[in-house]
Amino acid sequence: MLSPLRQTWPLPTSPKPIVVVGTGGIVADAHLPAYARAGLPVAGLYDRDPARAAALARTWSIPRVFGSLAEAAEQDAVFDVAAPPHAHRAILSALPPGATVLLQKPMGLDLTDATAILHLCRARGLTAAVNFQLRYSAMMLAIADAVARGRLGRLTEIVIDVNLVTPWGLFPHLKPNPRVEIVSHSIHYLDAIRAIAGEPRGVFARTMGHPSSDLAQTRTSAILDYGPELRVLLSINHHHDFGRRFQQASFRVEGDAGAAVAKLGVLLDYPQGEPDELWLAPRGGPFARVPLSGAWFPDAFIGPMANLQRFAAGEDDVLATGVEDGWRTMALVEACYRAADRPGEPIPSLPTGD
Repeated sequence: MLSPLRQTWPLPTSPKPIVVVGTGGIVADAHLPAYARAGLPVAGLYDRDPARAAALARTWSIPRVFGSLAEAAEQDAVFDVAAPPHAHRAILSALPPGATVLLQKPMGLDLTDATAILHLCRARGLTAAVNFQLRYSAMMLAIADAVARGRLGRLTEIVIDVNLVTPWGLFPHLKPNPRVEIVSHSIHYLDAIRAIAGEPRGVFARTMGHPSSDLAQTRTSAILDYGPELRVLLSINHHHDFGRRFQQASFRVEGDAGAAVAKLGVLLDYPQGEPDELWLAPRGGPFARVPLSGAWFPDAFIGPMANLQRFAAGEDDVLATGVEDGWRTMALVEACYRAADRPGEPIPSLPTGD
């Protein structure tokens, strides 16, 4: 009988208190619920909007709201920086040298920002990770474990198919950004693919807007080049507003011995969402549903913080989404945008004459 697949990241033996910098929607909807479920203590909150921070502190019985970033930075804690990417460098510069930091994704808005953040973390001796949490979800940890154990065999296919309606109005801060879809959404898939298959050789991509949206891009097609055996494809459309029947949010991984298909439930009717699902099959089938121990939102947000604290305490040998690895995901994002800016191969013209 096959042993169960890994679905959770172990918790730190002696968790340190967490200070959260930034109290936007993602903190209320994911960070704080995840930490409460895992029993990870939150010592206090800081936000430039003190009233918002105070309201969230009351909701979650958090003991302190700091009056300034400097006051927050004085704490002996792990810092969860859940601020917009344009604020990352300023906040990191205000934290004490040698601090332990979890940085909200993306790691800056582009590769230039990511490189500056990487150098800053190195210069200040920060133990820093990026909150790429999809790879820590129960379904993705299980898929990665199945791949590692050889249950899928030699990988042949990774296909992400997202065809649904995303309420972009919930994210007004994205309106002025010249880059949106890949760096804010598909970055999750690119990071999870890297966690499973390693580094691609290159990428072909297009990303574009939609007539119904005032955002720069909300649709993406991308092919990651892993050589002649492994086909990797992203097909992302956030505007399939024709009812639920043909909406889709799947992450499919196939090999020559088996296949895994995950349903990313939170994306369907976001933010209410549907349950995540994971299905596995040996070659020839049939598929069997794998019970999941948690959902992408909020449970996967436990993983990055647990790994960071365990690494800082010497309990984990690898910081899975450390800033060095985060930079590589940002490099893949950059490659997608550069590929999208290049013209396609011209179609040969019909010969003239005899």
